[in-house]
Amino acid sequence: MNVEYTGRQTTITKKLKLKAEAGLEQVAKIVGRTCSAHVILTTEKYRRSAEITVKTKNHSLVALCEATEMEVALHDALSKIEQQAIRHNKKSATIKRHPKDGIKGRVSKLEEKPVEAIPVKVVTAKPTVKNSVGRKAVPMLVHSFPSKSPLSEPHVVRSSDSVALRPMSLEEAVKEAEFRDREVFVFRDYAGQAMVLHRKRDGKMELIEVP
Repeated sequence: MNVEYTGRQTTITKKLKLKAEAGLEQVAKIVGRTCSAHVILTTEKYRRSAEITVKTKNHSLVALCEATEMEVALHDALSKIEQQAIRHNKKSATIKRHPKDGIKGRVSKLEEKPVEAIPVKVVTAKPTVKNSVGRKAVPMLVHSFPSKSPLSEPHVVRSSDSVALRPMSLEEAVKEAEFRDREVFVFRDYAGQAMVLHRKRDGKMELIEVP
């Protein structure tokens, strides 16, 4: 993979290059080694930002992360670009497996299987003694269903985008949650207290302190 570096008010050290190349090597294994990457490291007052752009044959992946230390910002950006590459790879594989439209005469295995009919019981209602003269019995249909409906197993996906890897203040946590577009964000303050930010339905952020 061809990697281009740009430093804005910062010096790109050998340690940062090795870290970036190691992370981009993992991305190249996912999207292919014919891609190219551009790493931009920026220093602005007390903030450090790392922006990574990976260009593949038909798509571009972009990740931007900010932190108080450049190594942390670069680590977060590499992690984010790797997750984007995994999602892009899965999406491409799904599109390739999808059947083409307009193909007629093909019947799926699911359509070939006959659908089992639900057993139906016919119960004849007995007429009551009172005021039942001249009335005919009306047949009633009673459907019998399984006593327990099958429950689908929950699908759990592990994600690290909702967890901060470094301590931060409440204001930094709110900005980071907005930047990562997370409804739930877990972080620790500078005192080591674990906290959870949760966006309610009305759009307000709720702070939960973990005991």
